[in-house]
Amino acid sequence: MSPRQARWLLLRAEDTLCDDERLYRAHLLPADEDISQAQVLATDFGRLVRQRQREGLEPWLIRAGASGIPEFREFARAMRRDQAAVEEALTYDWSNGQSEGQINRLKYLKRQMYGRASFSLLKKRMLRAA
Repeated sequence: MSPRQARWLLLRAEDTLCDDERLYRAHLLPADEDISQAQVLATDFGRLVRQRQREGLEPWLIRAGASGIPEFREFARAMRRDQAAVEEALTYDWSNGQSEGQINRLKYLKRQMYGRASFSLLKKRMLRAA
């Protein structure tokens, strides 16, 4: 199994795995403490976000910050820098996904035209794409 396949195997729910995948996962988790710790942290964070458990964020950040995995420590540190926004995202149902999508599309068009055209042509392409 490739590292990418193993990563998704660790993140999938237990009831969605076939027998061979369960067996592979059962051998993979005890093989390395960091792998099992990363799997628990990632699973807990996914549940926390999906179920919008704002009160669970602080304990998770403490666990991730104290873990022996540098990627999780850095992720927790980055989330602490904007913790208020993260907590609000776990509280409210609304999203700015539509705005972000439009901004992403505009940046994509702009990159395609880099150095070739003026703002007026970019404006025309953006309006035509809409």
